[in-house]
Amino acid sequence: MTGAAVLDQAGAVRSGEELDAVALDAWLKLILPDLQGKPEITQYAGGASNWTYRLKYESDDLILRRPPAGTKAKSAHDMGREYRLQQALKSAFPFVPAMRAHCADESVIGAEFYVMERLNGIIPRRNLPRGIELTAPKTRQLCLAVLDTLISLHKVDYKAAGLESIGAGAGYTRRQIEGWSKRYRDAHTWNVPSGEKIMDWLMSNLPSRERICITHNDFRFDNVVLDPEDPTRVIGVLDWELATLGDPLMDLGNTLAYWVQSDDDFMASSTRRQPTHLPGMLTRREVVEYYCSKMGVVPEDWAFYEVYGLFRLSAIVQQIYYRFYHKQTRNPAFKKFWMMVHYLHWRCRRAMKGKG
Repeated sequence: MTGAAVLDQAGAVRSGEELDAVALDAWLKLILPDLQGKPEITQYAGGASNWTYRLKYESDDLILRRPPAGTKAKSAHDMGREYRLQQALKSAFPFVPAMRAHCADESVIGAEFYVMERLNGIIPRRNLPRGIELTAPKTRQLCLAVLDTLISLHKVDYKAAGLESIGAGAGYTRRQIEGWSKRYRDAHTWNVPSGEKIMDWLMSNLPSRERICITHNDFRFDNVVLDPEDPTRVIGVLDWELATLGDPLMDLGNTLAYWVQSDDDFMASSTRRQPTHLPGMLTRREVVEYYCSKMGVVPEDWAFYEVYGLFRLSAIVQQIYYRFYHKQTRNPAFKKFWMMVHYLHWRCRRAMKGKG
């Protein structure tokens, strides 16, 4: 049905981010002795968080993940934790790639890293790849498949999977509000709102009930892999560095903060990074209704989760802008991020008033 052009591809390795191919190859062949040939190393775009490479051997096709250079806070880039979490989750949640090797010895390539299988498929980024044209019914089928994957994750018995230790669990909701409030305050600049009323509202409206499950915390279309023969079928979920034990509705709130639908205003549309605007995609309201019906929950206090997702995203955006403002990065794409913070806080206030 599809050609190689629609598959997600890596490109040239960015300057300054090269791997020691000789040392890496020697180490890998000690752990995976069936590897044949020398690795063809390419790198995936992005990399603001962990750096991701493709290692194409004659006999195998692998993905390597490592933290960026200069990383000091291991808690934010813990390769061992990410590896072990996926390894344990694989049997209960088949959408996790198979883990192949983990290296804690930083002398091999200059950082801790792990290697996993490469899932050969389509990643739906801002737009579907050229050559993939779905009718509205097929697009709806894709949308439901992605949501069903999140629902499937939230239904995993984390105790049976041996994942009780990946997060503190109870009290997650309060910890998230306190944590993101602190991060926003720490990254505040003169040209963005104080956010104090939103933070106070979130603390004053903590839901009375907290559910605990495995949460991905970065679940978006561009973190799923689709079957190249049937683009409405999910075959994998990527980027597990933020996964923990948390509240499933907060995970959904995070997902919907990125969800741009076809009738959204210019500001939202200008930030779209996944194809949720296509005819056939569910609206945010329909997503909540579908998710809650499948999970058997009543979202009587959904405004809290909506505001949380939007505020969390505003803190992430502000942290990036703070780095630009203080000349820690010169990427011109970040120059106007302060405007998006204003917009996200406006969305928060609308939701707080029941107009979200």
